[in-house]
Amino acid sequence: MKGIVSLSEASLLALHSMVLLAQHDSGPLTIKQMAEKTASSEAHLSKVMQRLAKINLVDSIRGPNGGFYLKNPIELVTLLDIYQAIEGPLEEGSCFNKNGVCPFKNCIFGGLIDKMRHEFRQYLSSKTLKDLVEKSQSDR
Repeated sequence: MKGIVSLSEASLLALHSMVLLAQHDSGPLTIKQMAEKTASSEAHLSKVMQRLAKINLVDSIRGPNGGFYLKNPIELVTLLDIYQAIEGPLEEGSCFNKNGVCPFKNCIFGGLIDKMRHEFRQYLSSKTLKDLVEKSQSDR
């Protein structure tokens, strides 16, 4: 069954790690540092970061002073970019039925599901890493 949205552990790790990198402007962060701050497995986080590197959201430096850093300015990276790097394209308009096809002319949920998906997409596409860094600084 298709859900409204999918927020896997990997996508949550990607989102949180990217915000950590955006907040950290004094050089790269290691997997160990990010895993400690997100209370996650270094192995799982490493796989997530490799996926983000594959689509050029982050890059890494090897060695004792190495780690991951953002490849793009924080005002250009949206939460949708990060989400879709892990989960794939965010679909709108597909039915909950296993095959994704609604058997009725009008959705029995009255468009609620599409509205929720649309609002989620709008939120992710409207928020940049810069927005979240600024919010976290004002919360202190």
